[in-house]
Amino acid sequence: MLLAAALTMTPTTAPLVAQSSDNARYAAIVVDAESGEVLFARYADERRFPASVTKVMTLYLAFEALAEGKAKLDDVITVSPRAAREPPSKLGLAAGQTITLDDAMRATAVRSANDMAMAIAEHIGGSQERFAAMSNRKARELGMTQTHYVNPNGLPDSRQVTSARDLAVLARAVMRDYPQYYRYFGQHDWYYQGREYRNTNGLLRSGGGYDGMKTGYTNASGYNLAASSVRDGKRLITIVLGGRSTASRNAHVAALMDTGFDVERARARGETIQIAQTFFESRGFGIGQEPSGGIEYASAATEDGPDVGGEGVAYTAVVAAQPQPLRVTPAPSEVRAPAPVQRAEVRTTADLTASLNGGSAPARATPPPARPAARPARTPAGAWSVQVGAFRDETVASNWLTEVNRRFRTQFASAERTVQNAEGWYRSRFTGMSEQAAQGACAALSERRVTCMVIRPQS
Repeated sequence: MLLAAALTMTPTTAPLVAQSSDNARYAAIVVDAESGEVLFARYADERRFPASVTKVMTLYLAFEALAEGKAKLDDVITVSPRAAREPPSKLGLAAGQTITLDDAMRATAVRSANDMAMAIAEHIGGSQERFAAMSNRKARELGMTQTHYVNPNGLPDSRQVTSARDLAVLARAVMRDYPQYYRYFGQHDWYYQGREYRNTNGLLRSGGGYDGMKTGYTNASGYNLAASSVRDGKRLITIVLGGRSTASRNAHVAALMDTGFDVERARARGETIQIAQTFFESRGFGIGQEPSGGIEYASAATEDGPDVGGEGVAYTAVVAAQPQPLRVTPAPSEVRAPAPVQRAEVRTTADLTASLNGGSAPARATPPPARPAARPARTPAGAWSVQVGAFRDETVASNWLTEVNRRFRTQFASAERTVQNAEGWYRSRFTGMSEQAAQGACAALSERRVTCMVIRPQS
């Protein structure tokens, strides 16, 4: 009876439970693509946020429509106002402009374009709502028991959830059902209207037999990756959810993938490895401990890492208007969008780290007795700063600074870019600004849901 209830439980009625404050986002699975054997699994059935890995289902349904003759690659899609309004990452076509279904799919797979995923959904399903219903029906048909879709692009919604195992099921289904279209997920670069777009999946350019699938990032999900690799005639699928950065996530996927192929090679030599999980655990991928090298948890503010081309800005999870039975436990390092800046204020390093990385500032020592107020020093006109992130990795901090500058050139035209090291946190800042310019720039960023903070100069 209990088993039957568990099998029929849907994502809209079952709670999303975090394992602990240390692994609230992390989950992983390694699967033999041909046999379906699970070589390694950790929290593989726990519900997580898919982020842009959602687009694998969006493209699966597009492939299905193509195979059934309900759509053609040269179909001309007119971008709707709704699709045009989707936030970055996006291709950026205006409402009324047109694009072929083929190019829209490439933009979705390579650029991870949220607007094009919506355009495909409306073209195939007629509306986002109908397409979501199609996605959920297909998920049930494929046996994805922990998955529920609300939108076609993975933009934050607390109701949109999945699991590492479900994503592995979907990845196998794409390869099995539509091998003629799988190439979309492995395209390294895509040229469109004179511009080159690089695939957000950096592993495609790393060698090692990687030939496709999808990245994803939101503040609530961490860095996700569904990856597939072929070596010695064997194909493995690895899903990692909840990485802290593009680099750490990619390294962890690569380590899991390498270990999986070691299992396959050992078996080919005649060695008996009945439980592959034990082999993984002997390499440090234990159930009760962090993976070898440590999986890091999300605190960066890029959609999928500026070092591999980026997937747009970061977003805070959107909570549904009506109360939902799914209770999401935020990861401890979740980046939260700050309230609109009303006035500049001085922040300590601890304050900045807490604000920009989702924690709370440590308790402060009791202040000394107040002294008579001194005459305030005059603040230099060009000494204000805007902080756009705080990261553990200096390269990530520098790359994010460059990416924000690229998107908001007008706001930071006269500012200097600097990465400041404060107690092991690298702070991405635009400096040398007037108060008015800093406040205006941060307001512009906040409108685009980019985390920022105005820093008043210390007198």
